[in-house]
Amino acid sequence: MTVIREPAVAGQFYPGDAKELGRTVEFLLDEVKSGVGDAPKALIVPHAGYIYSGPVAAVAYARLRPYRDQYQRVILLGPCHRVPVRGLALSSADVFRTPLGDVPLDKRAIATIDSPRVTVFDQSHEFEHSLEVHLPFLQSVLGSFTLVPIVVGNTTYDRVADVLDTLWGGPETLIVISSDLSHYLSYDQARATDGATREAIEGFEVRGIDHDVACGATPIGGLLIAAKRRGMKVTTLALKNSGDTAGDRRNVVGYGSWEFLEQ
Repeated sequence: MTVIREPAVAGQFYPGDAKELGRTVEFLLDEVKSGVGDAPKALIVPHAGYIYSGPVAAVAYARLRPYRDQYQRVILLGPCHRVPVRGLALSSADVFRTPLGDVPLDKRAIATIDSPRVTVFDQSHEFEHSLEVHLPFLQSVLGSFTLVPIVVGNTTYDRVADVLDTLWGGPETLIVISSDLSHYLSYDQARATDGATREAIEGFEVRGIDHDVACGATPIGGLLIAAKRRGMKVTTLALKNSGDTAGDRRNVVGYGSWEFLEQ
């Protein structure tokens, strides 16, 4: 019997109808004007409703289009919003479902993770949006791929880096870190705060990333550690906030996308 993790935020964060969802994602991707560069090894991408962060997420996911058949596995890490997690949480599901179809989990890759801080905790996945909202984009820009979904809770940046090292793989493996940036600041305050976060990420300055500036600070920090050890190159692809995308500038949420290239 196939165990399915059903979509929790379809019809809320993104359209619940498959045709409408497909059109929405393709529209967001087609709005991106970007040249072809090297294949990213890792991305940082926001996870809000598509009306808010969709344009920023699309800038990152459009980078994958030329490499549709290269990526066979996606390692997807995001913070917990619903159920607290001690350590890092895996899922016992066989597939994650969206209106666009099912994405199989990579059980073989998951079995390579050997850490007491990484355990199966399905409750953390059941209603969590930070991973789910990325799947329709990935389903649209990639061919067939498997998934290693990890909800990151109370743990250290170094432990996240160790898990990433275990799962790193080669050019067939893409790492996606899910995070929004500053929350509920004025438009100008958000731009200043998110600008400082951009500088920290570009400089691999882990100390500049905490949960006051990014809800996914822990997985971001883990990626920065792992990427710095490998001498990777990081580029900011987009940096906006909900005042730019949805219009209301009184209390905004920040969104950014970054790519990491192996050299």
